[in-house]
Amino acid sequence: MTKNYVDITLALAGVCQSARLVQQLGHQSKCDEHPFRILLHSLLDLKPTSVLAVYSDAFSNLKIGLETLQKILNLSAEEECGAELARYILGLMVLERKLNRNRSAQNKLSRYIGALKPQLLHFDLLSETIVSAIADIYVDVISPLGLRIQVTGAPAVLQNSKIQDQVRAALLTGIRSAVLWQQVGGGRLQLMFNRRRLFAQAKQLLLQC
Repeated sequence: MTKNYVDITLALAGVCQSARLVQQLGHQSKCDEHPFRILLHSLLDLKPTSVLAVYSDAFSNLKIGLETLQKILNLSAEEECGAELARYILGLMVLERKLNRNRSAQNKLSRYIGALKPQLLHFDLLSETIVSAIADIYVDVISPLGLRIQVTGAPAVLQNSKIQDQVRAALLTGIRSAVLWQQVGGGRLQLMFNRRRLFAQAKQLLLQC
């Protein structure tokens, strides 16, 4: 069956966007709010009508992710910056595979995500209350899976509990996109053998942003 590289690229851009926001948080103690909101919202729709619907039906909502994907695929990208992003992305993919093999963790994750929705009647998605709740889900469900993603940045920044919550929430959104990536036919071999096609697709999607 022919793979839909638009959907594959969009979902992979979601993973990349999460990684980029984690990088921003680690080094700058803040991240771009709108892309973060889009990714947090992606956690809530577990039965989307399309891949683009996961990201609120606009290519522009994944602009940072598409740009980051191009950076990862481009061998001339800044080595240190690109290596850090690649490490986050690989870590998210490994965690997705671990989650995929653990039915109990999947069920727990679904219950916890469902429990978030009533809180959103009273708190904004980017509020400390909601972000902290999402971070707790990461700690309770993802951390026990056995891989700890080591986030790089300024020690004083990474010791801040608010930043820690935002990082964990961003990582959870990355796993959500990695799940979606697998569901639409994505796979790590594509990153090795279909780099040019993914790069070209990301470039085309960026033109529509």
